[in-house]
Amino acid sequence: MFTGIVEELGEVTAVEDLGDASRFRLRGPLVTEDAKHGDSIAVNGVCLTVVETGDGEFTADVMAETLKRSSLGVLRAGSRVNLERPTAVGARLGGHIVQGHVDGTGTVVERTPSENWEIVKISLPSGLARYVVEKGSITVDGVSLTVVDAGTDHFTISLIPTTLALTTLGIKQPGDPVNLEVDIIAKYVERLLGTQAEESAE
Repeated sequence: MFTGIVEELGEVTAVEDLGDASRFRLRGPLVTEDAKHGDSIAVNGVCLTVVETGDGEFTADVMAETLKRSSLGVLRAGSRVNLERPTAVGARLGGHIVQGHVDGTGTVVERTPSENWEIVKISLPSGLARYVVEKGSITVDGVSLTVVDAGTDHFTISLIPTTLALTTLGIKQPGDPVNLEVDIIAKYVERLLGTQAEESAE
């Protein structure tokens, strides 16, 4: 489990095509200082398994299904990425509960800068709109954020200078894809309410 608090702005150093998968090599000295084979690291919000580590880098295999359902497929050598290790039991939950299981991708629609923050509008797949509410939580490229405005096909977020400086959201431009993970609690509530409605109808 992750919290959506990015630990490090890393970089893709190599992408190897394996046919039905890709092997990524990523630089992240902080997240690899205690990483070992089999550990998990979230890359732009996608939970990946560490294959090898060394010299401040790690490799991870990404299956075709993950490449298709996330924005990892557009990454190339030199791409910057948000990195986070799983949260430790007993640690503070600084963001919200993040599984590292991407629900879909959106696209940066527009950016509106102001003196102390920046409003970013992101497109929202129709199947996810019901889980996104004003002042609720959403994960964008692995960053835990609060929804400012929720529409039927978009939502907006407000980014503070720290987020702009320390995550990829500071460099994303209109047209760029982003990974989205909605609040898992919303999905559980929907499932439970649906089950209750079915039982009442019987």
